Amino acid sequence: MDLSNKTAIVTGASSGIGIAFSKKLIEKGAKVYGLARRLNRLQEIQDELGNNFIPVQADITRQEEISTWVKTQFSSNETPHILINNAGLGLFGNVEDLSLDDWHTMVNTNLNGVFYLTREIIPLMKQYDGHCHIVNIASVAGLLGNPQLSGYNATKFGLRGFSEALFKELRYDKIKVTTMFPGSIATNFFGNIGMDTHENMLRPDDVADTLIHLLETPDNFLVNEIALRPLNPKDPDA
Repeated sequence: MDLSNKTAIVTGASSGIGIAFSKKLIEKGAKVYGLARRLNRLQEIQDELGNNFIPVQADITRQEEISTWVKTQFSSNETPHILINNAGLGLFGNVEDLSLDDWHTMVNTNLNGVFYLTREIIPLMKQYDGHCHIVNIASVAGLLGNPQLSGYNATKFGLRGFSEALFKELRYDKIKVTTMFPGSIATNFFGNIGMDTHENMLRPDDVADTLIHLLETPDNFLVNEIALRPLNPKDPDA
């Protein structure tokens, strides 16, 4: 796909790899609708990236809010060509200690929110004459289970299954579906759970460069799953 003059949607656009994705897309000539709950942070990012970054204050877990925004924003005159389902969170703990609120928060964000937005965007993509691309950001936690990650594992495994089914549903509609499974990335994700980042973690810009490569592949070439890991994941100062 030639990314110039394309329209992209990036969820979780107010921090981490969401910012890196938006920046790289804009550098390639795309327009980005950046979705997040923090409007003030999105406006700061617009100040940095320019007017091709369009802040959208939205909570992907609110189905009616998402549906209304899509129906108001898009039409046959403006089609989203790229959807990056990046918003996600992890809340860790032993199964017996994991609260119902934490479990439901992960399911609502990591699975339901992806479904709510994707189901609204697919009919618009199907109307477009060219190729489109949906990229779902999972995690290596969607490939293997670990203690105290049961809820996060469950949602990211679920996202993998959703993405695999979606890829097979949409391949003949000229819509690509790719799932990315990154390992540890130096973002505030780890700060939010009380862990320090370190120099051996993946860099957001490198993950974003990989996204751009996936989007720019020839129309009949699909990477439907890709895992990204640090070669040496250990903290060099530990």
